[in-house]
Amino acid sequence: MSDAAAAPQFEVRLARDEAELRASQRLRYEVFAEELGASGPMVDHAERLERDRFDPVFDHMLVFDHARGDTPERQVVGVYRLLPGERVAQTGGFYGDGEYDLSVLKASGRKLLELGRSCLHRDYRGGAAMFHLWTQLAAYTIEREIEILFGTASFHGTDLEALAAPLSLLHHRHLAPVDLRVRTLPQFYEPLERMPEAEIDKPAAMRAVPALIKAYLRLGGFVGDGAFVDREFNTTDVFLVLDVARMNARQRAIYTKGLGG
Repeated sequence: MSDAAAAPQFEVRLARDEAELRASQRLRYEVFAEELGASGPMVDHAERLERDRFDPVFDHMLVFDHARGDTPERQVVGVYRLLPGERVAQTGGFYGDGEYDLSVLKASGRKLLELGRSCLHRDYRGGAAMFHLWTQLAAYTIEREIEILFGTASFHGTDLEALAAPLSLLHHRHLAPVDLRVRTLPQFYEPLERMPEAEIDKPAAMRAVPALIKAYLRLGGFVGDGAFVDREFNTTDVFLVLDVARMNARQRAIYTKGLGG
């Protein structure tokens, strides 16, 4: 019987200390390294931690299930890390600057929030944990008057032809408007449009789209122009951008109920 079999006792909040940050890095390792095959210079296989130079500056929003135990190592079952735009001077740039040309967002004059490293423990996928995480993300966004949220989300694997249908569907149906259309850097650019829309089996293609991307799309989000093949993480990344002013009103109401937004 899994630890998640007991009724969960969820709490979602920002990490407060090094032990909680380390617990989030451990969960990231389990998901990205052990499950998805990620590697790289700051993936610590000996300590089983996935971390990078951005971690000290980002906020780390964590899902705790207090029914699992009494230490962060046991309790942390979900992670999302967040970088408000005003902190970018501390890192020398956004994480996404390494893959994408973000100039259209930087020049907008609007309040930005970069999101990344979203993951859930395998026992909590498809359940209430992600809803709790997104509800607190909504609260965080409202409190800080964020106007544009952005980040990357990944398809597992790097075989672009195997992903041709879902990538093409995203391009044809969900490409960002020009004022939000971030583009993959030229040296890494891989087109999303890999087949004509008429040739796509749309229900099958949408089933192949990861849940996180679908969540952004339901809220009224868009994808950027081009994919990035991340061979260290064994993923194909797409850029996601969400303009709070253009959010789907019904979905917005679900996540912001009782938050004043």
